Amino acid sequence: MLSGLRRRASRAADRVIGGAFAVLPERWAVAVAPRRFGFTNTDVPGMPPVPAGRVRLYIAPVNFAAQAHAWARAASRLDGVGAVNTQYSGPDGFAFPADLDVPVAVFANSTRWQRQHFERVSREFTHVLVEAERPIFGPLFDTDVAREVAALRARGVSVAFVSHGSDLRLPSRHRDIDRWSPFHDADPLVATLEQQAVAHRAILANADAPVFVSTPDLLEDWPAATWLPVVVDPDRWASDAPVLERDVPVVIHAPTSSFLKGSDLVEPALIDETESGRIDYRRVPRMPSAEMPAIVHASDILVEQFRIGTYSVAAVEALAAGRLVVAHVHEQVRDHVRAATGLEVPVVEATPGTLVAVLNDIRERREHYRAIAESGPAFVRAVHDGRRSAGVLAPFLGVADESANG
Repeated sequence: MLSGLRRRASRAADRVIGGAFAVLPERWAVAVAPRRFGFTNTDVPGMPPVPAGRVRLYIAPVNFAAQAHAWARAASRLDGVGAVNTQYSGPDGFAFPADLDVPVAVFANSTRWQRQHFERVSREFTHVLVEAERPIFGPLFDTDVAREVAALRARGVSVAFVSHGSDLRLPSRHRDIDRWSPFHDADPLVATLEQQAVAHRAILANADAPVFVSTPDLLEDWPAATWLPVVVDPDRWASDAPVLERDVPVVIHAPTSSFLKGSDLVEPALIDETESGRIDYRRVPRMPSAEMPAIVHASDILVEQFRIGTYSVAAVEALAAGRLVVAHVHEQVRDHVRAATGLEVPVVEATPGTLVAVLNDIRERREHYRAIAESGPAFVRAVHDGRRSAGVLAPFLGVADESANG
């Protein structure tokens, strides 16, 4: 009986305390009980910077692989356009560059910041690019992206979407076209991704807004979308280090998602090849993005992904460094890039079933594959240095794209 009375008294006290916090100004409540909110007042950042330009683009909220930041820089090449991005991040993130980095607890729990954020964006920006169909104002609109879009449009802001990958890719479609698809397994994650993609498709269908996709394979999931090439800084990744001149090539694999990259399908073979002395395989652990160029420069071959059928930001970075990239890339992706740019994707095709044979061929025909690696930097400068991406964004922003090619 005594313990029951204590529990009831504790619940009553919680209700009283909760009510008191509800009427306190947020700054005071956070100062009194920061653990309740998950952040302190000093954790709360300012507002997104407002760029110069009559057209001001805001990209948020995830910045996967630093692409929102890179697209903002690309859009800023256009005459009269300024662009910035915001990302929310936790303590275990990749430390990607961003114009504004918001602790995830502030993003999710600070009503005061959310309201100020919406006011800043809706009054100071002319265009918003929503990443991955995720809410950019936290729970301010009950995490309802459709309500966010309506609120922005009510203020005269033009809205578009950009999908990065798993947010839009339908596992049920993908497993029908690729025997190596990660979605054949009866894993609960597959069902979750299917539900997520279906929900996001409904958002896009109802929004009646332009849709961009970061990789050409996603055009199979949303045919009305436009490919917005990922962007890297070629100079940051450029290297004079020779490739394929060592007796034993250094092969790296950097799986940000082992499930999607197919690490389990290729690593046993890579380890066997290393133990046999034919390659020097080095698995790259999760690390800050600033450390990656040196690792890539010290390698000969990047073994990329073998399940999804596209080439990722990591592949583009390695191409920019003049490394040889080996991956499983769908013909649909290669065909679209060829049709859009006139260029071939310089990624060597391999599947989990052919990888060892491909690596053997690379060792035996080094000059042939060295030429492929040496074509990578030019491909990146033509397709992925930001100029083409700026041109893709220009119609949405209502500006000419001449400066995107300068």
